[in-house]
Amino acid sequence: MDPWIISHINDDPARLRLKYGAEYARDILQIECRRKYAAKLGPVLEQLPDFEFPTALSGEQSTSWPLAQWHASLVRKPDATVVDLTAGLGIDAYAMACRGCRVTAVERDSEVAAAMSRNYAGVAGFEAVCADCREYVRTCGRHFDVAFIDPARRDAAGRRVFALDGCEPDVTAMLPDLRRICDTLIVKASPMLDVAHTLRLMPDAHQVIALGTTTECKELDVVCRFDVPAPEQPLIRAVTVNAGGVVSDFAFTRADEAAAEPRYGVPRPGEYVYDPYPAVMKAGALKLPGCLNGLSKLHANTHLWFGPQELTDFPGHRFRVVEVLPYASKHIKRYAAAHPRVNVTARNFDVAADALRRKLGVTDASDQRLFAVTGPDGAKYLITCENV
Repeated sequence: MDPWIISHINDDPARLRLKYGAEYARDILQIECRRKYAAKLGPVLEQLPDFEFPTALSGEQSTSWPLAQWHASLVRKPDATVVDLTAGLGIDAYAMACRGCRVTAVERDSEVAAAMSRNYAGVAGFEAVCADCREYVRTCGRHFDVAFIDPARRDAAGRRVFALDGCEPDVTAMLPDLRRICDTLIVKASPMLDVAHTLRLMPDAHQVIALGTTTECKELDVVCRFDVPAPEQPLIRAVTVNAGGVVSDFAFTRADEAAAEPRYGVPRPGEYVYDPYPAVMKAGALKLPGCLNGLSKLHANTHLWFGPQELTDFPGHRFRVVEVLPYASKHIKRYAAAHPRVNVTARNFDVAADALRRKLGVTDASDQRLFAVTGPDGAKYLITCENV
């Protein structure tokens, strides 16, 4: 790392710009980006001390290191030949190279591609190429074990899109060339995409993976194989990760989900409530997780499960029921006296969580959770739980 950057690494970038101006703009950008993206890219910055951010936007748009490691895990062979067709900063490509893959990283922005070439110059099996990926797949004349692509969630006019064939580039239009140059295609897509619609657009799909954290779904990954026929029922996976790795991996098919038949009811104090992770919900596993675990559901559209047993492997958060009350005036008026501090969550309920919090007169807390829900008979309930 440049000595000037090292000497000012803990200084305020805004003050540095005022003092040093354009002469040190590039160095100040590095200080700012290293601070801003330390949590996102910490291990990469430690492993590559001379890592350079070509623009602030490139850091913002880059894959986080934990998610890049997940993408790399989708490559089945450790010594596979891989082409990353929308490399950007090259974080995904670097993660794959760290697993022993021979990686070609394609980036159309010449400034970003040049920085990527410098950043990974000493990484074995890493090649940076400046090209538009559509032209590259048409003319490269090479064959890869795996192609990875992360199309922009905006069209050519910059408008946000929510279908795979509307992204930039349009992966569906590239499929004939992609089938020719690789055996496996991995597409990182928006979490807003509909799973069923995506499967119709990608007839070679073997897996669709909803990937998220315990609080949000981050992306939808589609794995296509061109070297073997596609299954009649592609595998759908809901994968939840944190900084330490995979927390939950729930796999099923659409036929499995369609065949599940939940039972319905209302929990009692002492029982456990299970709230599926966002990736599970995105994947469309609305019935199966609870049915497989012998749990009951509150309502077809209230996606909470409950039962007398504590399950540590359910793909979601778990809570212990403290109190179950009908949503009635006498309970609303007295609720805050018994539970002045409680996190409020509304599920299939006609009052939003913020409005209900004000109506009950409670404030947020970390140790208790109130689920305002609709039960199987259409009645409304206030289910107070404690975190497990």
